[in-house]
Amino acid sequence: MAVNGTILIVEDEDSICDFIATSLRAQNYKTVEAKNAREGIALAASLCPDLILLDLGLPDMDGGEVIKSVRQWSMLPIIVISARSQEKEKVQALDMGADDYITKPFGVPELMARIRTAMRHGMIAVGGRPAAQVFRVGDLMLDFEKRLVKLGGTEIHLTQVEYKIVAFLARNAGKVMTYDAVISHVWGPYMDDNNRILRVNMANIRRKIEKNPAEPRYIFTETGVGYRMAEEE
Repeated sequence: MAVNGTILIVEDEDSICDFIATSLRAQNYKTVEAKNAREGIALAASLCPDLILLDLGLPDMDGGEVIKSVRQWSMLPIIVISARSQEKEKVQALDMGADDYITKPFGVPELMARIRTAMRHGMIAVGGRPAAQVFRVGDLMLDFEKRLVKLGGTEIHLTQVEYKIVAFLARNAGKVMTYDAVISHVWGPYMDDNNRILRVNMANIRRKIEKNPAEPRYIFTETGVGYRMAEEE
C-alpha cells in the first residue's frame, strides 16, 4: 500500500510520541521520531519530511527555535502539538511560521484532518499545482495523492528522495528548476556535497524512467543551471 507521506514527530514524552506514531502508521504514514529540538532540526534538514508535528516544551530548547530554524530554508508544513493553551502562545507559534496549532489532549480524527489540510497547503507553498492530483506526459504518470509513479502502466519503485525530486519537477513541468531549488526542496541547506548527491539520484531516476537515459524524454538537463520536466501533452 502506498505511503501517504513521511512525518517527523518532535516530542520528548514517550507515551505521547508512541501514541501519535501508532495512529499515523495506522493511516499509512511513515514516521520518524526526535526527542529534542536539536535532533528534530537535524532530521528535518537531512530527511526533509512532508510534515513536522512539534511539541514546544522540549528538554534542550523551546520548540519555537525549531520553527525558526526550519523556516530559514523550507516552507514544509509544521503543526504544533502543545499543552500550552494560552492565546498569546498560539499566536506566537503561528507568527514564527507554524501552520497550525493543536492543544493537548486531542483526538486522532482531528489530528488527521489537520495533517491533510496542512499537507495540501504545503503543496501550494512550494509553488506547485495543488489542483492537479495526476500528472501525465507520454507514458509517464504521477499520482501525487497516492504517491505513485507508473511508466506504461507499470509501477516504478522510487526511493523517497527520488520521488520528491520527480514530484517537484512534475509540479513545475516546463520550468527550469535550478540545482539549488531542487536541493533546497529535497534536502535543505545542510548536507555536504549536495550537487554530487543530486547527480547520483538523477542518474538512478533516469535509469528507472527513461528508455535511453542518454537521450531523456521526460527530465532534461539544462547544463549548468538545473533540470526541467517535460510539459503535459
